[in-house]
Amino acid sequence: MRRRRPGGGLRRLLHLAVFLALLWAGGFVWFLGMIPDAVDDTTTHTDAIVVLTGGSERLPVGLELLADRLADRLFVSGVYSGVDVATILDLNAQAPTTLACCIDLGHDAPHTVGNARETAIWMAAGKRTSLRLVTANYHMPRALVLFHRVMPETTIVPHPVFPDTVRISAWWRHPRTVVLLADEYTKYVISLLWPPA
Repeated sequence: MRRRRPGGGLRRLLHLAVFLALLWAGGFVWFLGMIPDAVDDTTTHTDAIVVLTGGSERLPVGLELLADRLADRLFVSGVYSGVDVATILDLNAQAPTTLACCIDLGHDAPHTVGNARETAIWMAAGKRTSLRLVTANYHMPRALVLFHRVMPETTIVPHPVFPDTVRISAWWRHPRTVVLLADEYTKYVISLLWPPA
């Protein structure tokens, strides 16, 4: 009978851990390449502009796109309870008050899956079939996965914004950016492996 070498199981676990770490690192580099560094489509008119809350740059961009008439309506998903359209326009002083007629708010989305579901309900109610999606560039890959899954027949035009605090071009020099991107990549992988019900 062949005797097992002491520590053989531990070595196998170590090899597995190293393999998984390399796999994660390779995927992370691939993910970084997916993050947009520019807005590819700035002219296509859609039925709606959809802004996902979570960053100070997103809403002003959405309001500017609405003012430029790239869509007839703006939907802001994930708004805090109690915040109304007047409050949003007050916080964005450069936005014309005439836009108030064309803005709808969603208050029921605590995360990106919720954003996708909330937006899908709003889109269906208005019989809308296309949208311009406004969110941070590092968040766009995961948002697109979830939005396409919930609304497979909807045309989605990505419109990333670029937060000054997230330095993707030199991410390895900035610990906060590393942590943010690593967290977003992990969530992206989970969104691929465990689709929402």
